[in-house]
Amino acid sequence: MLNKDIHALYIGAEESQLNLQLKPRVSSRAKISSVGTYVPPRVLTNADMERMVETNDQWIMERTGIRERHVVDAGVATSDMAVEAAKVCLAKRGIDASEIDCIIVGTVTPDMLFPATACLVQNKLGATKAWGFDLSAACSAFTYALQVGSQFIQTGTHKKVLVIGADTMSSIVDYTDRTTCILFGDGAGCVLLEPCEEGEVGLIDFYHEVDGSGGSALCMPAGGSLHPPSAETVANRQHFIKQEGQTVYKFAVRKMMEASERVLQANGVLGSDLAAFIPHQANKRIILATAERLGLSEDRVVINIDRYGNTTGGTIPLAMGTALEEKRLKKGDLVLLASVGAGFTVGATLLRWEF
Repeated sequence: MLNKDIHALYIGAEESQLNLQLKPRVSSRAKISSVGTYVPPRVLTNADMERMVETNDQWIMERTGIRERHVVDAGVATSDMAVEAAKVCLAKRGIDASEIDCIIVGTVTPDMLFPATACLVQNKLGATKAWGFDLSAACSAFTYALQVGSQFIQTGTHKKVLVIGADTMSSIVDYTDRTTCILFGDGAGCVLLEPCEEGEVGLIDFYHEVDGSGGSALCMPAGGSLHPPSAETVANRQHFIKQEGQTVYKFAVRKMMEASERVLQANGVLGSDLAAFIPHQANKRIILATAERLGLSEDRVVINIDRYGNTTGGTIPLAMGTALEEKRLKKGDLVLLASVGAGFTVGATLLRWEF
């Protein structure tokens, strides 16, 4: 037998063996099956802010809708809050961390540049079977991570995926800058994604967008490869959030509306069909402007910015927790999520609530 014939037989046998080992994967939409949240106990009120910078409660409330925010104590990091939120999520579902296949953490305030916060969460949870990674998309991190996680469910590769939005914004806020320090708080939220059962719909559709031309309008200038930490970057306070307020506000108002309308129109859904609109909690005026454009009354809009401020990746899952606490969500409800964040990043998700 010629060498080429032997090679052909070998390749054919190898392919046959591979085909026998491969199992067909059943495609299924992903659904949210549990929600857990966590905020640190320490509260920073507008009255506290008045003692730190030149501002007052009325000014903050009128422009942002924020009354107070939660901040961590020294030594508490993003992974710690993420783990607490995940524990609540798992307990509500009645499952053990060892059943989790994957952990995705949406954050811009990781415990450290590496290892990924997801690795730290995996270890602290005891999720021995899980792999994971971090996703950086600022205030859109949770909506982006939700769609990434849903793909693992939909392809049939995973059965249980934890999606966490968590940020320790107090670690990068300049408490001498009154334009930014009033806005942000710390917090975490976690959802469990699982395959839909018969008759369920789960995550329906999404629309994502980035506009990198606006990246410099909201950023932390130093700490990366462009401006590594140095005595100069520290002295210039470049390791804190920098924001061009009006630029960010105008973009956020326009894009939250556009993304929301786009995903609704693509699926033949009207604003009046929604049981709940759960937006990123950056500014109450942005939220209400979007709701009005969608034809939604305020009672269908979930707003908790007054209690938590802007927790970046944590806002939407925290707002889900608020909606559940207030008994504003029930199985079968049509829900819209929407976010705009640094990058600029934009995200909107349409889903059926399935628990």
